[in-house]
Amino acid sequence: MEIRNQNLEPDCFYHIYNKGVNGEKTFLSDENYRFFLSKVNFFLRPVCHIYAYCLMSNHFHLLVKIKSESDFPDELKIKNFKDTGLHSHDSLISKQFSKLISSYSQAFNRFNKVRTGNLFESPFKRLKISGEDQLRNTIVYIHQNCLSISPELEKYKYCSYRDIVLKNNFLINPGGVIELFGDPENFRLNHNK
Repeated sequence: MEIRNQNLEPDCFYHIYNKGVNGEKTFLSDENYRFFLSKVNFFLRPVCHIYAYCLMSNHFHLLVKIKSESDFPDELKIKNFKDTGLHSHDSLISKQFSKLISSYSQAFNRFNKVRTGNLFESPFKRLKISGEDQLRNTIVYIHQNCLSISPELEKYKYCSYRDIVLKNNFLINPGGVIELFGDPENFRLNHNK
């Protein structure tokens, strides 16, 4: 199925990821990483719960659970959602992801002055998660992406593993993620396999 036709369904988990066009770097400085995370907070938290993330120099991974329509803030609710098309619930969710990518790309290009045009490949990639085993495995996979840069997960600043272990509530609810693994010790053990 064409990825642009795959709707992001309410109350479902998705692994969202994307990389720079031609593998180019998409984060050149700490400020770039922090700015991207602030945009994730601004555009995505109103429409989804974030369970994991990892930002690498040329790509990113997010694990999200799409909120139900009734949980959207009033300013994002479209009166009389349509079943399909631009005014559907599913379209609104994809638009928020597109706004994140577009907003970050425009700022990156303007600030860094090293390029113009698309920064990330289009469309963004998404994999629907089916089942708790796949959910836990995807969280571990996303977190372990940074091992090539930092052999200690807790030391890499742009990965939610650190936020979960340190109970930093900036983007995610650490308790909700830990619950999926049973307890903090099992969470750590699963990441060190």
